Formats: sequence, structure tokens, C-alpha cells
Amino acid sequence: MYRNHFGLLRKPFELTPDSNILFLGETHKEALAVLKHGVVSDKGFLLFTGGVGTGKTTLINVLSKTLENPGYLCVISNPTLEINDFFYYFAAQLGLLFDGNKAKFLFLFTKLLEECKKTNRKVLLIIDEAHALPTDLLEEMRLLVNMAAEVKNVLSIFLVGQPELLGRLNEKQLSPLSQRIAVRYHLNQLSKEDSLQYVLFRLNRSGAQNNTLFTEKALHLIYAATGGNPRQINIICDNALLAAFSRDKIEVDDKLIRECVEQLYIPGDKSAFYLAPEKTFWRRWIIWGVLGILLLEGTGVVYAYQKGWIQPIYQYIKRLFNFG
Repeated sequence: MYRNHFGLLRKPFELTPDSNILFLGETHKEALAVLKHGVVSDKGFLLFTGGVGTGKTTLINVLSKTLENPGYLCVISNPTLEINDFFYYFAAQLGLLFDGNKAKFLFLFTKLLEECKKTNRKVLLIIDEAHALPTDLLEEMRLLVNMAAEVKNVLSIFLVGQPELLGRLNEKQLSPLSQRIAVRYHLNQLSKEDSLQYVLFRLNRSGAQNNTLFTEKALHLIYAATGGNPRQINIICDNALLAAFSRDKIEVDDKLIRECVEQLYIPGDKSAFYLAPEKTFWRRWIIWGVLGILLLEGTGVVYAYQKGWIQPIYQYIKRLFNFG
């Protein structure tokens, strides 16, 4: 809708993860390095957590596309599966058959691992949204890793999910699994500098010819309102471009960003899309005026105390108002 208005080739702030428009901030570069290390090392389980919208799925997609020797790769994005459904899907990704007989599958799976060991290939199972995994399915995965331990450096399982996954792993029933996790990484949000570069990067990749499409004040407010969450940055920027287009503006300023945040903000929720109220000129003048008066009063009290005037003044006030 607004692409022609701003001279864009495509919408720069789509919510759907797109590994072709990938901005890697410092925390994302480090996360991708950890994931790649988890593939080549014999760690068994790797735990990868991050808040909603921080870019976990995007990084998993990038990892999948950049593996030099992928071997067998299975990515499950819907973890709410029954145990038999999981084994059926996993087996299909490995080129095996699962007819409901788990013992038969485990036998075939062991043979596959041995063959991978001989040919220097890997089996990588990635579970996205792993915080929603049923407990019994998590236990099945632990048993898979235990069984595969005899064929070293072949099977890796990545559990990718939101921070509540950490709480689940602290449960007594899952402590054996938690103890098997050798690598843990939490994906933080973008820093302020990376957030500003993220907006400019996506605009540039979308064909923007104007690097000042968002004013500097607008960029700083975007970070203040989102804390560096990529998905929330996308939402605000998309809304801001639409608002600018509807008013026939050629740039997004701080006032537009504040309006968008007000529309997106849910009262009582300061975890997303929140900006502190803007201080007006008169409000700032009143605050500084009150502080100045208090400072003068404090200075006066100190001076009176040093001159020994406090006690006589106190006695005079007592007599005047008949205190005591």
C-alpha cells in the first residue's frame, strides 16, 4: 500500500521470518556460532531460549540453510504431538518407516546412526517452540540421546523455546534431561545501536533511497518502545510507514512513533510498546522551578542554622501561636 509512496521495492518490515533479509546483531552472531558449534560437537542436547519475537526461528532457518554437511535434518515446528506421531514424523525425515512398533524403529535408527558414523554425517533434530512439548515426549528424546551415546558425535537435539522452558527443565521429573544439556544459550534483544542499524538495514534491503526516512528521534523512540525486540520493531515501523502514507508525509518523525505506540499499547502492560509520557515545556519548567525553590529553602535553613537563628525563631513561633 505504501511502497510506491516511499519508493520501496517490497515491504521492509514483514512479520514472517525471512532469512533472505537477515540482520545479525552481536547477540545473533554469537547465537549462530553457538548453534553451529552444537552441530559439529558431541554435545547431545543444546538448549536455545529467547523471548517472543527475538529471532529464534529465523536463526534456526539460517542454520538449516548454511550447514556444510547437513546429513539428516529434521525440524519440528509443532511440538504438540503424540509420541507415535513424533516417531512417525521423525522416521519419515530419516527415510525410515514407523508402523507403530517403537522397538523396530529404534533398531533401524541405531543402524542409521552407525552408518552415519562411517560416512561422517550427522543427525540433527531441532524442536521449535519446545516449551510446549509434553513431558513424556521430552523424556522420549532423552532416551533417544542415551541410546545414541554409544555411536558418538552423530545425534544432536536442539530444544528451542521461550524462557519458560527453563522453568520446566527445573521440574524434578525432568532433572535427568536437564543434566544432559551441555550447551545453553539465551538470545537477548538487540542493543540500542543494533536496533537503529536494524531499521536502516531492512529499509536499504527493500530499496529505500532515503536513509532519513525515519528521523533520528524516531529511531531512538522505536528502541525505547520495544527494548530492541525485532518483531516489535517491525510492527511499529510498519504502522508508522502506513500512518505517514495516509497523511502524505515523506518521513516518519517522533510524533508519528508516539501515536503508533499509543495505539499499540495495552493499558497496564509495560512489557511491550510503552513510552513514558512526553514532558512538555511547562511541565519541565514547573519541575525545575520547584527544585529551585527547594534548593533555596534548603540553603536558607543551613545559613540560619550556622548563624544560630533557628532556636530564637522557634521560640518566637511558639509564643506567637501559644504552642505548649
